[in-house]
Amino acid sequence: MKKIVTLTVLFFFTIIYAQGQAVIGKWKTIDDETGKPKSIVEIYEESGKIYGKVVEILDEEHKNSVCSECTGADKGKPILGMIVIKGLSKVGNEYRKGKILDPKNGKMYQCFITLAGDNKLKVRGYIGISLLGRTQYWYRVDFSK
Repeated sequence: MKKIVTLTVLFFFTIIYAQGQAVIGKWKTIDDETGKPKSIVEIYEESGKIYGKVVEILDEEHKNSVCSECTGADKGKPILGMIVIKGLSKVGNEYRKGKILDPKNGKMYQCFITLAGDNKLKVRGYIGISLLGRTQYWYRVDFSK
């Protein structure tokens, strides 16, 4: 009986942990204008917050691009390796209360992300209220194929 209870508890903790970490991983971003894959962003957790870092640029022409429009510490830095999602916190089924950087225009926006399926991530950047913004969908990268 003890084994059954222990296994049941472990099963539920595993499900809860997996749901909380579902956004963690590598995601393919899509260019709004061309519809072509643009980059791979790795989403990770650090000190209880969610961050996203550009780990690959898919367009050969932009592999060595820098963020010339950025301000502050990101100005002139390579986009490859840049942290573009900063400090999101889990609130219900979403991650919010953080920022997202658009390296194309150098602007920082408020952000929230949520899963729109097992392998689809809804990323919303906005100014002020979320109605004034833009939504992108990123797709989980599956390296097992």
